Amino acid sequence: MPDLKKKELSLLDREILKPAVSESFRKLAPQQVIKNPVMFVVEIGSVLTTLILLRDLIAPTPQSQPLWFTANISIWLWFTVLFANFAEAVAEGRGKAQAASLRRMRKETTARRLVNGKREERVPASSLRKGDVVVIEAGEFIPGDGGVIEGIASVDESAITGESAPVIRESGGDRSAVTGGTRVLSDRIVVR
Repeated sequence: MPDLKKKELSLLDREILKPAVSESFRKLAPQQVIKNPVMFVVEIGSVLTTLILLRDLIAPTPQSQPLWFTANISIWLWFTVLFANFAEAVAEGRGKAQAASLRRMRKETTARRLVNGKREERVPASSLRKGDVVVIEAGEFIPGDGGVIEGIASVDESAITGESAPVIRESGGDRSAVTGGTRVLSDRIVVR
């Protein structure tokens, strides 16, 4: 069974923050930014105001806006594009880290497989096959996707769905499906 102490990913986690900073600059490339039309328009505005600022620095005209005004607009537009790219890169990094954590947990999780409907044997979750029946009790992780065939339990699906409130899973009906990597909080269920 994997360690129940879960490392929380914070916004300032170096494993996510460092690649996100470089990724936010890489996403300035036109072939990347065009995927988000709103940020594409903001980036075009950033480029144009920067060009206007450079023109006013080199050859100011009587019709030119004050330099501080053009510089402020240019800086804010670039900041908006970079921050949007950074936020997107952080979200992608957190998603990838969580997916890797779930894959790692699947390799480390053991299941209590029922043999002939009576005897339990401990096996690695990765060795489970379709049709295997496993017993899961409070505090244990569900080793793989399946359906509850016996019992009722409260299940924490926050790692998968992001929903913080536990859900009830029981045999029969539309609340019988369980997802691997989620944790049983109370009671005992038998899953196929």
